[in-house]
Amino acid sequence: MYLESDYIMLSALQHYQFCPRQCALIHIEQQWAENRFTAEGKVLHECVDSNKSEWVGDVRVVRTLPICSQCFGLSGQADVVEFHADGTVYPVEYKRGKPKKNHCDEVQLCAQALCLEEMLNVQVDSGALFYGQRKRRKEIQFDAALRILTQDIISETHQLIQSGKTPPEEYDKKCDTCSLLQICMPKSCGAARSVSRYMNRMLGGD
Repeated sequence: MYLESDYIMLSALQHYQFCPRQCALIHIEQQWAENRFTAEGKVLHECVDSNKSEWVGDVRVVRTLPICSQCFGLSGQADVVEFHADGTVYPVEYKRGKPKKNHCDEVQLCAQALCLEEMLNVQVDSGALFYGQRKRRKEIQFDAALRILTQDIISETHQLIQSGKTPPEEYDKKCDTCSLLQICMPKSCGAARSVSRYMNRMLGGD
């Protein structure tokens, strides 16, 4: 069980999976910057985040639902949670682009399911990711493998944030899409290290 002061944001899980350094810059150093990708995501969520509850047939649709978990030390909000007449609880997360090659979106959605299970004392078997680029849902089953992966990512993210240490920069192609590129400056720092290594070799330091 976690103290409320030790809770981390659900969004930190996706930041961690994209890049631990990005996660630390945002959640330890409180750095943030917008780019085209974050702006598009913000617009998409503004269309969804209405704090409204409505009935669609026999399904109650709750938008921007605050959720948390004491067991996993998480807090945040779910874009949409559907409450069906048969008792099914079904979270839906909205994403700007298209399905990713890794499981970061699935992990974030599964973490929401873990929160809902703890809060409502129910079993949440599946949910959906809605991708703005494709404008359709992708259903996700919260099987044992995804649950284990999600719990591992939660634990690793907690350890990083509790350490209070930001990992060193290291350039990768995905850095070009990161909104913190100009803050992190991985290319510049990488070049500086290369010069340092070169000078050490020339001076016989290696």
